Amino acid sequence: MINHNVFIALLHYPAMDREGRTIITSFTTMDLHDIARPARAYEINTYYIVQPVDGQRYIIKKQIEYWLSQEGLRTNPTRNEVVKMVKLCYTFDEVLEDLQAQRGRRPIIVGTDARTYTNTVSYRWLSEEIHKREKDFLIVFGTGYGIPPSLMNTFDYILEPVYGAGDWNHLSVRNAVAIILDRLLSRNRC
Repeated sequence: MINHNVFIALLHYPAMDREGRTIITSFTTMDLHDIARPARAYEINTYYIVQPVDGQRYIIKKQIEYWLSQEGLRTNPTRNEVVKMVKLCYTFDEVLEDLQAQRGRRPIIVGTDARTYTNTVSYRWLSEEIHKREKDFLIVFGTGYGIPPSLMNTFDYILEPVYGAGDWNHLSVRNAVAIILDRLLSRNRC
């Protein structure tokens, strides 16, 4: 993988509801494929899904098992290929522990949000840092109404929001992941 130093995590917990309370969001089956495909296209290392609810984890595991099986491979070889890069974790801390064990160092953690923070960085800056290949980067995506500020405040950086043509920026997480990976890693942009 060209971008072996880039990892992404999709958080179903912690997430926020519209009132700002911390909640657990539900996994949708599209989260697996529609994020794994751009992750593979932009050749990142690993796509982590954080989901602590056992019933939800069962559904995710069954999907992963099917696409990694011989039947799944025969049915859709490209789906088999993209699902190989998915890891399911109970918590965000488990993601960080896995990365530390795998890479021997803590990654630079980059949050994503529709709001700006004091440590907000541009796509250009982050792309240049990634392409130096000196550090590992974990890009974290939220679900629901975003990642709670208590966790966002622990991140090293926050990536600037995805701005469209106007003021409306309420994209699905699947759309946001594809756009962000393209802005950071595309051969057309780098």
